[in-house]
Amino acid sequence: MQGILLSSEEVAKLAYRIYEGGIRQKVETEENIGKMIIINVETGDYEVDETGLKAAKNLQVKSPDARLFGIRIGYNVAASFGGVMERVSNDFRYCD
Repeated sequence: MQGILLSSEEVAKLAYRIYEGGIRQKVETEENIGKMIIINVETGDYEVDETGLKAAKNLQVKSPDARLFGIRIGYNVAASFGGVMERVSNDFRYCD
């Protein structure tokens, strides 16, 4: 399958729409807070793990040319360099 030609911004917007469209309610549980969710924006498939590396590899095995995007569950950033990561509120939405 040929990958979708999307800019990085379009991939991010699509991933957040998919996440908010139903995945968030399934994965945003206490045991998953802080873990990474990797989303295939072409198929909507996703996997969750601690760092996102294993999840990304698993999704790439299924679809080698997939456009993947990672979100840290419960946070509005995936990583913090020298700063502080703050939890988002339960009613926070990524998409407009």
